[in-house]
Amino acid sequence: MTIALLVLLWVVGGASRADVMGQVVVRAGSWAILIAAILAGPRPVLTGLKPVLFLLIAAIALPLIQLIPLPPAGWQALPGRDMLLVPGGPVPWRPWTMTPGATRNALASLVVPATTFVVLTQANERVFRWMPAILMAMIVAAMLFGLLQFSGTAFNSPFLNDTPGAVSSIFANRNHFALFIAMGCLIAPVWAFMDREALRWRGSIAAGLVVLFVLTILATGSRSGMLLGAAALALALALVGKRLRRRLAGAPRWVLPTLILVAVVVIGGAVALSFAADRADSINRLIALETGEDMRSRARPTVLAMIALYMPFGSGLGGFDPVFRIHEPFALLKPTYFNQAHNDFLGIALDAGIAGAALLAVGVIWWLVASIRVWRACPDEAVQLARLGSTLILLVLLASATDYPARTPTMMAILVVGGVLLARGRRASDSAALPP
Repeated sequence: MTIALLVLLWVVGGASRADVMGQVVVRAGSWAILIAAILAGPRPVLTGLKPVLFLLIAAIALPLIQLIPLPPAGWQALPGRDMLLVPGGPVPWRPWTMTPGATRNALASLVVPATTFVVLTQANERVFRWMPAILMAMIVAAMLFGLLQFSGTAFNSPFLNDTPGAVSSIFANRNHFALFIAMGCLIAPVWAFMDREALRWRGSIAAGLVVLFVLTILATGSRSGMLLGAAALALALALVGKRLRRRLAGAPRWVLPTLILVAVVVIGGAVALSFAADRADSINRLIALETGEDMRSRARPTVLAMIALYMPFGSGLGGFDPVFRIHEPFALLKPTYFNQAHNDFLGIALDAGIAGAALLAVGVIWWLVASIRVWRACPDEAVQLARLGSTLILLVLLASATDYPARTPTMMAILVVGGVLLARGRRASDSAALPP
């Protein structure tokens, strides 16, 4: 079930817009897998996973509450709703959200994380042991597909609203693709150290893949992807640093610093060659960028004003585009539209108000506390996977400061995978801390 879901997400789970064909396929497929898991799957094991379950239930409950019809006096009392009144017309019952259709779409999208959670609660230990390899296979396949696009192959997925000619692989957005590849920089070293006997050949493959991942990020043209790739490399060193030192315990003390220096030189040299050959589109875009021309920074004052206007209830989940058009100043008008806030922390505050911000804060606090616990624990296999889950979530949080990756089905599923791995590792660390 888990592999079937991840394959489905790889093929059609890379878009966030409601009107693309991929949404129909990924949601229908998720419902089919969910029903099959409930009817024919093993009994789920929820031990240690209740925080993830609570966050998922709360995330589903929020759009449901926003869709409850309110009497005229109720919804008119909400801030910003006066623009919904039709002069001289009847005043009907309306829901909390200003955009009911968009909020229903947001609710429907949550079948993907719900299905991911259910199949993971039914998975055996072998699935979790193979999870780094499964995720890395998805990322490598996406990287190869992206490199085909970079080579000039004119192929774009019919399931996505991707830009023709852009290097975005299985995603509609190159920033999301760059985040996906940056995750590979985390997963490859962990995969290499999962099997001590196979470390020699796995280590060589992982090192080569990391270099390819870095070059692919540069080819995407994603400025945020460069920062995420650098963060992923630093986190990868933290993930496997102790195991690498243990592996080299019998070697001279200069070996480990030399290996790190060689890795830095190889990656830096590859980046320099890519830039010299005019293949590093991310660097080129970063150099050419002027802050005043960046639509995200220009629109931020308007977004902040909207948040202040619609607090404490929010404007409604999934409705940023139509609500922003109401408040969009003439200075920002252009042929294309501003689809999201490009900062999901601000986007959640606008869409869901205090309730959404509180739910986000609870999730971040749980992630932080659980991460501290597993990073302090003895690094057995479960704890190592939990640390990987923690860092995967961290990358999504970092990316959400300038983008909206968690609105795509694939990233929704990866967030759940990271949360489950983290919760399982915390359970293992708590058990190890108990007196015999």
